[in-house]
Amino acid sequence: MRFVAAIGLVLATVAPAQTPPPADKSAKVDAAKVDPATPVPIEAFAELPSIESPKLSPDGTRVVAKSAIGGKQVLVLSQLSGDARNVGLGTPEDTDINWWRWVNDDWLIVGLGTQQLLYGNEYYVTRVLSVKADFKTTRRLDWDKSGLRADDVLWVAHDGSPRILLSRQTGIENESDFNPTVFEVDVSTGKSRRVADGRPNVYSWYADGQGQVRAAYQYNDQSRRSALLYRANNTESFRVIARRERKDDDGLTIPITFRTDGSAIALDDEGGFTSVYQVSLPDLALGKKLYSLEGYDIDGIIDNADENDVAGVTVTERYGRTTWFDEKLKTLQTDINASIGDRRARIVSWDRKRDKFLVEVAAASQPGGLYYWDSAFSRMQRIAWNSKTLQSRRLSPVGTIRYAARDGTLIEAVLTMPRHRLNQKNLPLIVLPHGGPSARDSEGWDWWTQYLAELGYVVIQPNYRGSSGYGTAFARKGAGEWGLKMQDDLNDAVTHLAKEGIADPKRACMVGASYGGYAAMRAAQRDGNLYRCAISYAGVSDLAALRRYDSQFLNGRTIGDWLRSQAPDFQTVSPRFHAADFSTPILLMHGKVDKRVPVAQSRMLAAELKRAGKSYRYVEQPLGDHFFSRGEDRLQFLQEMTAFLKEHNPA
Repeated sequence: MRFVAAIGLVLATVAPAQTPPPADKSAKVDAAKVDPATPVPIEAFAELPSIESPKLSPDGTRVVAKSAIGGKQVLVLSQLSGDARNVGLGTPEDTDINWWRWVNDDWLIVGLGTQQLLYGNEYYVTRVLSVKADFKTTRRLDWDKSGLRADDVLWVAHDGSPRILLSRQTGIENESDFNPTVFEVDVSTGKSRRVADGRPNVYSWYADGQGQVRAAYQYNDQSRRSALLYRANNTESFRVIARRERKDDDGLTIPITFRTDGSAIALDDEGGFTSVYQVSLPDLALGKKLYSLEGYDIDGIIDNADENDVAGVTVTERYGRTTWFDEKLKTLQTDINASIGDRRARIVSWDRKRDKFLVEVAAASQPGGLYYWDSAFSRMQRIAWNSKTLQSRRLSPVGTIRYAARDGTLIEAVLTMPRHRLNQKNLPLIVLPHGGPSARDSEGWDWWTQYLAELGYVVIQPNYRGSSGYGTAFARKGAGEWGLKMQDDLNDAVTHLAKEGIADPKRACMVGASYGGYAAMRAAQRDGNLYRCAISYAGVSDLAALRRYDSQFLNGRTIGDWLRSQAPDFQTVSPRFHAADFSTPILLMHGKVDKRVPVAQSRMLAAELKRAGKSYRYVEQPLGDHFFSRGEDRLQFLQEMTAFLKEHNPA
């Protein structure tokens, strides 16, 4: 039986009256003039961002972004001039809009995902939809001929034609269908042609700026071997140019950007930290180091307009920023930085000529706003505040600290101090670990953290061992340490803040989502003597069940190998199997339509805690997902969290 994906989508074009106008002409009093002592209502923190992930059209006249409409996030098209009404693209409750990208002035593509039950197991299915720029016409790009994953866009044409390269599985019932094949697709018609056949154990393809499929990454779960396949252009056959055994300390160097002179740009961790290098082809010899940042990995690179060289590098130290190589963009960034004081600006999107830009300006204590810059006029116009209620208001200060874990490992952490209690000592504490776990926290606006600080709590967000961005040695320290040394790192934050007189160690609670939710469960089970309570949103209670659930949740088909290396003994560190050990009250919350961590993860733990007679509260949100994409769910979560903290660890 051939598998046919069944994302139940009926996309409708709407013209919501609540959509903000292209230029922000709000008549509200500037929030910066509000008395700082005035409390901020809980609803302000639950408010969805006005604009999320904005993308400027190639001609620089329109913006597509997620916008908050009636407490939900909808994909909205806005005109930057004229009186045209904004239009939105709606999806069913069970479908995620994961990403969107302009193809040319007339078409854009949208990545969608949903859960699907197949052969008794739930899987996360992804698809690509092409949308005409008036939002009146949509096309499903080979949905009926695809497997689970069909949304990996390798390239978009630069000549204005509606062409893309799309890597997708063509089925799941045999190995050849499961291995993604690359197609060139005309998004205006849906017609496609095959340009690279699927190959055993190849799940990642790479293309150059001309649309030639140049490289493929191959990984075999059984042999634990990887290889890089390469060709100079589409007329050649692929050949293996590098191999690695999993036991090797170094990974493969993978070219990301292919230069016209035959060389390439790659990220490589030579020396222990990911840096940007020039590499020769096909021998992959490292050449000139183009950029590195002492003590940190490079996040990624930004290509030039032709995608044949690097224009900038994205990095995260205390906060995320871009270092530009392109002189025009470097000058623009410098000029904007000089005009915004202690706030931070990030150029997030641009037109095809790179003359018009969208710029986010904010601070860690301020949600900020989105601005439009036209080089012809050399000025910025605000499009919208990120928070209609808070606007430019400053709240609790955020900084970065470092402390030594019990084994001497240096841990970097983000510390938020409650603005009303800056001169007080021994304050109540919230330990808020990030999800991932291969991610990290940095200084930036965070509605959840700021709300907790508004209540009066010190909030610490430790980047425990295994967090990304701190080099290969730090990442390796997290191998096999789920719920063990990674958990110790979180606990050691309490000890450090107590020693500094900042927090009262007898008034600590752990709160988190996803992996952070897992850590909160583990804290209540393993370290109840240290925490007065724990709160988990969308946490993981059974690692083996997670491994079975979704092969895309943890990096493709290598999930089994990856997760085994993080927690070799699943049952020992899975809170579900140790309900009898829970010694502190825990609040469990989970969205029923969560597609990243299934709701069963919290249901199973709640059932075991009930059976063991432990103190817990379980709240399930019928329409909640993994990302708090509904304002109603955010508000309910904040209310439940507030009541739980008031009972068990009052501020």
